[in-house]
Amino acid sequence: MPFSSLASPLDVERRPDKPALLRVDPPDDPPKWAAEHREALRAQVAEDGALVVRGLGLSDPGQAGAVFKHLAGELMTEREAFAPRETHRPGVYASTPWPANQPMCMHHELSYALQVPGLMLFACLTPPGQGGATAVADAEEMLRALPAGLVDRFEREGWILTRSYNDEIGAGLTESFGTGDRAEIERYCRANAIDFTWQPDGTLRTEQRRNAVVRHPVTGRRCWFNQIAFLNEWTLAPEVREYLVDVYGADGLPFNTRHGDGTPIAEDVVQLINSTYDAHTRREPWQAGDLLLVDNIRTAHSREAFSGERQVLVGLGEPVRPAEDCPALEASER
Repeated sequence: MPFSSLASPLDVERRPDKPALLRVDPPDDPPKWAAEHREALRAQVAEDGALVVRGLGLSDPGQAGAVFKHLAGELMTEREAFAPRETHRPGVYASTPWPANQPMCMHHELSYALQVPGLMLFACLTPPGQGGATAVADAEEMLRALPAGLVDRFEREGWILTRSYNDEIGAGLTESFGTGDRAEIERYCRANAIDFTWQPDGTLRTEQRRNAVVRHPVTGRRCWFNQIAFLNEWTLAPEVREYLVDVYGADGLPFNTRHGDGTPIAEDVVQLINSTYDAHTRREPWQAGDLLLVDNIRTAHSREAFSGERQVLVGLGEPVRPAEDCPALEASER
């Protein structure tokens, strides 16, 4: 992410409860327009953390993918996905399938991986009838808003993600690791500081300890960067949680999070994190053809409940390793 936070010359609208918005006249060639304005757009994202570009008229996966590549360079192949999603072309995915009537709460994409996308790119081909915004929240503001004691503990200990892979809930082994070969999966886990155990029934259970607070690779400022609440059992709808605990047991949930010392995270802590995100959420309803750029370290994103059809494409760009100076990771490797 080699872009400074210098202000760009773009005529951007800034509103307190919405992400920055740039309106453009519809170009004849959106990918060419993106290439010509790449430096200014990336500088704007560095300045504001997220930017909606309205007027590009993005209408198909090929066009959106070309715009993504002009802005981000080579796109990442997703690994460690928690849910399967359709691949439209290399590096261009459908948004994560999630029940339309349930919101997907704030998170930083793949913040449990060692290599994460520094830049998220979203293109709206078909806007929902109602709702469905990809909302954003500033990670620096989250640090200031959360109780200091809570932040201190997570910063000191990190957080733990546990996953139990099965063929019914979430991404399977091939979808998550890109292979179903045990030896290859084990090599990936060892290379990425993931503890793994093959269960008697042949399923895989993994555990990884990660930082909850990282320094932005460009600005050096501290950011609340994790999926502590998003992947915790207490964020699930009560009836969903009860069903999963009944079927898989409290220790066999498809995914769950803990404090870095291994103790459970209390329900009120998860609710506090989610309510703090709610208080700092900025949203702009999707319009057809919109482009949204998100600094994935600086800015969390969510997907709100919706009705009607919704087609939003996703690209993952600018891979970075924000946890290389992570005390939690160093502890897990000892």
